[in-house]
Amino acid sequence: MIDLGDWKEPLEPLFRDERYLKIREFLKKEYSTRVVYPDMYDVFNCFRFTPFSEVRVVLLGQDPYHNAGQAHGLCFSVKDGVPKPPSLENMLKELQSDLGYPPPASGNLTKWAREGVLMMNTSLTVRAHEANSHSGCGWSWFTDSVISLLSERKERLVFLLWGGNARKKAPLIDGRKHLILQCAHPSPLSAYNGFFGCRHYSKTNEYLIKNGLKPIDWNLCDQTKGDNQ
Repeated sequence: MIDLGDWKEPLEPLFRDERYLKIREFLKKEYSTRVVYPDMYDVFNCFRFTPFSEVRVVLLGQDPYHNAGQAHGLCFSVKDGVPKPPSLENMLKELQSDLGYPPPASGNLTKWAREGVLMMNTSLTVRAHEANSHSGCGWSWFTDSVISLLSERKERLVFLLWGGNARKKAPLIDGRKHLILQCAHPSPLSAYNGFFGCRHYSKTNEYLIKNGLKPIDWNLCDQTKGDNQ
């Protein structure tokens, strides 16, 4: 089992649950008979790179990228050297508009994960070239449980819910103790319907600073190299 650090204790009940055991059996067959992304050792990278004790922001995606070389266990992020998908390009355009940071050469967002942004897809795996192909295997139960766990056990988190699928998770979050920021998805199909101009990066930091917490360093151009684990 991959070392998940201080996530081990909060996630242990989920890993023992019969529903997770069914996910494991499903994935054993899928990885042995199909091409599945991300690599099996990267499936839980969102937890590996952002310790439970350090989560300040939760960014929800839907499905891992399903083309070769893209997915590495962090929503919206791609490995170094991989062309940035359109949604990620739009995220970086909004970052520049909001905070003035120019788009980085790499679309690897590992720095954000290490800053305290839990970058979790609501399905953690997918078949190659088949979007949403693992959405019915039980991942929704698992990731919904993680969202509820964070809402219950943490305080003053910022939840970034971009697009209809992510916004459906809002009822899982206690809005009295956390900030929920919602808008359209950064996809080219919807970015002009409310994602551009949402200023969620600066609003996140305003909330964190107001509550005595360290803001997120969103600048991706000052990192020497991404992390492809």
